[in-house]
Formats: sequence, structure tokens, C-alpha cells
Amino acid sequence: MILTWPSELPPPERDTWQMTAQDPRRRRQSETGPPGYRRRFSSAAKLVTMSLVLTRSQKAVFDNFYWDHARAGVRMFRMPDPTTDGWALLTPSGAHLLTPDGRKLLMSKIWLCAWGDQVPSESVVEQVKFRKSFNIVVIR
Repeated sequence: MILTWPSELPPPERDTWQMTAQDPRRRRQSETGPPGYRRRFSSAAKLVTMSLVLTRSQKAVFDNFYWDHARAGVRMFRMPDPTTDGWALLTPSGAHLLTPDGRKLLMSKIWLCAWGDQVPSESVVEQVKFRKSFNIVVIR
């Protein structure tokens, strides 16, 4: 069974967000001329680094999810894509697209993730909150 990211947790901080794509190419060696490449594998993952600012109760939810449910980062999970999920659909002019009853249409996208190489780190912010910094591998 694949875990689901806890809905009680806030979205990641914007200023710590970083995404890089895994390079699916393998460089071909040549003595002269421009470099050549070929595919090394067909599906490249995305590597995402992020942090969350959490209240004491949200910290407990995160710790329980990581240490107990994900077994210290071993199990995969599904997580809403913070760059897409829940954002409003817009017209080319920037106006919100609405349902017939006037509600905003929202985008939806869910990632399949694995935990990254680093165990989540923790620091104190605003004297009473916690910052959890971690990385994940977005498989698709």
C-alpha cells in the first residue's frame, strides 16, 4: 500500500523550494567535435528540496508520518504537487474559470514520491514553530 501525504501539513515554503531533473543522458566519448549524448534511461525523476514551517501539533504529524508510517523514509507516498494542486485555472487574460454555479475550477496533480538521501532536519523558527527541511524524489 502506498501512503498518502498528511492533509494537516501546510504547503512548503516558497523561498526554500528547489527542483532539479535527473539527467537521463549518457555522454558519448569522442576525440573531437561537439559532445554527443544517448539515453541512459527512459524515465527521469525530479529531485525536490523543500521545507515546511510547522506548529507543535503539525510537527508531531510529520514525525509520525516519516518515522512510523514511512518507516524512517523507506516507504513511498503520494503527495499533492505544490506547484499545481489546488491552484485556480485561468483564462488567457488571467480571469478565473468558474463552474456553472460560480465556484473556481482548481487544478489537481498528485506525485508518486520516495524520500531523498537526507533524513529530515529540524530547526526552531519564530520561537514556537519548527522548520523541517528534507528532499524527496518525484517518480511521476
